[in-house]
Amino acid sequence: MPFKIISGDITKVQADAIVELYDDFNNFNHGQVKITKENKLPVKYVIQSVCNDDKSFVDCILNSLALAKEYQLESIALPLKSTYLEALKTIVSVINHDLMIFLVVNNKSSLLLPDKLVSSISEYIDERYMEEDIKNERQKIVLDKAIYNEKTKRNLEGLVENLEETFSQMLLRLIDEKGMTDVETYKKANIDRKLFSKIKNNINYKPSKPTAIAFAIALRLNLDETKDLLHRAGFALSHSSKFDIIIEYFIENEIYNILDINEALFYFEQHLLGFN
Repeated sequence: MPFKIISGDITKVQADAIVELYDDFNNFNHGQVKITKENKLPVKYVIQSVCNDDKSFVDCILNSLALAKEYQLESIALPLKSTYLEALKTIVSVINHDLMIFLVVNNKSSLLLPDKLVSSISEYIDERYMEEDIKNERQKIVLDKAIYNEKTKRNLEGLVENLEETFSQMLLRLIDEKGMTDVETYKKANIDRKLFSKIKNNINYKPSKPTAIAFAIALRLNLDETKDLLHRAGFALSHSSKFDIIIEYFIENEIYNILDINEALFYFEQHLLGFN
C-alpha cells in the first residue's frame, strides 16, 4: 500500500476516489462513510465521512479504505490533517491490501513538523551541505575521503565475499538476514508489489535512487550498509545533495519510519521515498 504526500486541491487529484471529511454532515454518525459516483471531478467516486477526533478519524479512514477495496479501486486520495497525522501513521502501518494512497495537504506548513525536529535537520544540513556550484575537484576529494574512511569501518572479508552481488541479490540476502518477509519489506519501503516483483525476478534490475534508499530504510540499515546497497544500484550519498543529507540524518538517528522521513522530505521540498 504505497503512499505519496502531495500538496494542492484534493478535488483535482487524479485518483479513483477522494475522501471528504466533515465535522458534521447530513446526520452521519462519526466514522460512517458513504460512497457516491462522481461525474464532475477527475475521479470515479467520492467517499464522504464525518470525524472530529482521533477515534472517528481512524474509523472513517479504515471504513473508506474498506470501501475502496470492496469497489476494487487502485488509488485513493485522503486529506492529511496535521492533527490526525499520528493516527494516520498507525493506519498506514496496518493496512494489508494493495492501494495507492495520496495524502493531500494544502501546503507544507500543514504538516506542523515539531520546531525542534525542523531546527535539528536544518542544522544538520547547514553543517554538511556544499553548494552545487563548488568546484568538482573539491567535491571529488571530499567524497573520496569519505569513501576511504568508511571502508576502514567495514568488514573487509564480507565486502570481498559479496563483491559481485547485484542490487537485487544483495537486497534479497539482506531481507533473509534481517529475518523479514518480502511483503513486510516492500510495504515498509512504501513500494508496490509489482515493482518489488520486477526487482526480485530480474537479477540485474537497476532501481531509482529513492527506491534503493527506501529499501535501506525498510531494512533498518546503518549508514555503511546503506552505502553498500546504494553502490550496487550505481549510486552514492553526496553532501552536495540536501536529499542525501536528510536521509543520512534519519539513518544516523535511527529513525526508520518512512512516513516520518517523507514528511520531512516534503517539508524541505525534496523527492519522497517509495510509491513507485
